Amino acid sequence: MKIVVAIDSLKGSLTSMEAGRAIRDGVLKVLPDTEVIVKPLADGGEGTTEALVEGLGGEMVYVDVHGPLETRVKAGYGWIAETKTAIMEMAAAAGIIIVGKDKRPLDATTYGVGEMIKDAVLKGCQNFIIGIGGSATNDGGIGMLTALGYEFLDQDGKAVGIGGGALKDIAAIKTENVMPELKECQFKIACDVTNPLCGTNGATYIYGPQKGVTEDLRDDLDQALGSYAEVTKKYLGTDFAESEGAGAAGGLGFAFLSYLHGNLQPGIDLVLDAVEMEKAMEGADLVFTGEGRLDYQTAMGKAPVGIAKLAKKHGAKVIALAGAVIEGAEKCNENGIDAYFPILQQIVTLDEAMDAKTAKENMKKTTEQVIRLVAAVR
Repeated sequence: MKIVVAIDSLKGSLTSMEAGRAIRDGVLKVLPDTEVIVKPLADGGEGTTEALVEGLGGEMVYVDVHGPLETRVKAGYGWIAETKTAIMEMAAAAGIIIVGKDKRPLDATTYGVGEMIKDAVLKGCQNFIIGIGGSATNDGGIGMLTALGYEFLDQDGKAVGIGGGALKDIAAIKTENVMPELKECQFKIACDVTNPLCGTNGATYIYGPQKGVTEDLRDDLDQALGSYAEVTKKYLGTDFAESEGAGAAGGLGFAFLSYLHGNLQPGIDLVLDAVEMEKAMEGADLVFTGEGRLDYQTAMGKAPVGIAKLAKKHGAKVIALAGAVIEGAEKCNENGIDAYFPILQQIVTLDEAMDAKTAKENMKKTTEQVIRLVAAVR
């Protein structure tokens, strides 16, 4: 019997690999000779870096960079030396959580994201996996690109700046000082939105308000992004303003597409590819997945459902385990999860349930009983 374990983190309690190893222990207590493969799982959002670094045997690297506003921050990214791969989340350097209530879309910049990339390139990195959710920025990625050597100039040949407010002044682009190593780099971008760069469904209209874009700023900033796209087309010959995902992270998706030949993919697909999940699924009889809370949102395409679909492709049965099961979780049964179970053993407080030691033990015990049932009916 072959079992694959790929469970998302239980946020604030267990990492993906900690939860996965607890499930493995529960399986082996009942069936000690079973082949159990534990893989990290994330959807490209928060926690993806840690999950992949732990699961792929990498290390965290911390670098002092510009934050989205004036304050510098210590941003961490994952480094897999064997494959020359860096795993990043743009929110580590330019996330909305960093700015808190001080939302200034005309000033906020992705410059720190570029500094992270530059640091990894200088370490010899050639492969990038970058999640771009949770941004505080609407700068079209010019901050990031400036850190990498691109120069955005006004009509007088002067640098325009690195925030969203500088977009309207861009008249020319210089590429002479761009890091030459970037030509050897591949960028895979975890992007789960399909918005174009501009317009009523674009970056500014849809996501701008949560970053502080008011109605009196909205139209001008949207037009500035459009002007930036036209100048980009003129100088680089690329035209991605209408492409799906161009409007992600305040136009950062557009920057990756236009300047760095980035490949935008749904986060779960990118993660599954990175950990070679398809290969692990070959010949699997049973797959364990899950997350902290199983509900109707899980069924709408979150990581456990991505795992379930892949498992079904290979003819495996799927069991989901969760810290809590909420009304609407039954929709998961319609999306490839054959059965799901909460791991709580008794009524406890939330803090007690989320205690890492308790959660591991609960995960192990629940798995043990599931496997006993599986063994009994085989």
